[in-house]
Amino acid sequence: MKNLFLNKTKNLNAVLVGLITADQSEEKVNEYLDELAFLAETAGIVPGKRFVQRLDMPNTATFVGRGKLQEIKEYITNNEENKVDTIIFDDELSPRQIRNIEKELNVHILDRTSLILGIFAMRAKTAHAKAQVELAQYQYLLPRLTRMWTHLERQYGGGGAIMRGPGETQLETDKRIVLDKISRLKKELKNIDMQKSIQRKNRGKLVRVALVGYTNVGKSTLMNLLSKSDVFAEDKLFATLDTTVRKVTIGNLPFLLSDTVGFIRKLPTHLIESFKSTLDEVREADILIHIVDISHPAFEEQIEVVEKTLYDIDKTEKPTIIVFNKIDAFTHVPQNPYDLTPKKRENYTLEELKQTWMGKLNENCVFISAKEKENIEELKSILYKKVREIHTTRFPYNDFLYPDLEGLE
Repeated sequence: MKNLFLNKTKNLNAVLVGLITADQSEEKVNEYLDELAFLAETAGIVPGKRFVQRLDMPNTATFVGRGKLQEIKEYITNNEENKVDTIIFDDELSPRQIRNIEKELNVHILDRTSLILGIFAMRAKTAHAKAQVELAQYQYLLPRLTRMWTHLERQYGGGGAIMRGPGETQLETDKRIVLDKISRLKKELKNIDMQKSIQRKNRGKLVRVALVGYTNVGKSTLMNLLSKSDVFAEDKLFATLDTTVRKVTIGNLPFLLSDTVGFIRKLPTHLIESFKSTLDEVREADILIHIVDISHPAFEEQIEVVEKTLYDIDKTEKPTIIVFNKIDAFTHVPQNPYDLTPKKRENYTLEELKQTWMGKLNENCVFISAKEKENIEELKSILYKKVREIHTTRFPYNDFLYPDLEGLE
């Protein structure tokens, strides 16, 4: 499948651009740019200098102000040693903004959405994932086709009548081609959806458990640990793009475990729509295991992003176990004893965090390290109880086969 956004012929050097607005503090913008840099590295791009500007709202013509755009241009022109090939903006740009910025800076422009789409195209392995990514790419591209034909202006005919020039004709042709491709991909995905639906029905009444969470929190690592399988896991964003389903047995209790695509902040709506069939695993799951990277400074915001996305996918409440992963990587900064200001997130130890709102989750929460295999037995015990509860309602006459997990060991 052609990658419409990323050029893989060479390693690109990139500049990152973000905005401090009424909705985004400086601290938040730095967090978002850290994530954007990680996305760039995942795509094989080398992130370099960052430009941040404080504005009430993005400039409708150039996203940043004219002065900041000139500053970026001077940096690109004067930096011959590490030639800048790409500029990545932390928000989605409009077609007009992309056209104006490219005209001014004369380099390749990516926004957060096109970068994510480029990574998705790199990661897609199955026909299903490839079709989903291609659909999302063309839906993103459709309103942006005009910028590709700005070199062919509309021509004016004699007598003052406006005639269509070759640019407009070519644009209409391209739009028709893209619309045809979108239509074809939607039909293709509809057929795949039907096949997937039949597959899910053929799985019988086994309890279904889905691993969900922010990208790069350790879902695939935990999947490998619980199912003893070999799902691709890597310390990069969106290592998993295809849903993997495995039959898992804890004690003597069988259930189905599925690994799903990770969520991320500022995930475009049409991207979620394109991955509707992949997320059907989440819709049809009986139990959700929400995995959180507790070592991440903004893990609480990541929880909110996942919960909001899950609510958009399926408004039905489901039994959920929150798994705080990567306790081996957790660090904290001790607060100065003379500092009388309230404690910040980074000042809390792991034990102190457990006494906060997390402590009220009781058996619906567990702290583990999938990498170091720490507290995995505790997770298995909680999961066993949840699965058994649903399993015995579906098969009420064989509940005696599934005693407490302690009785099986």
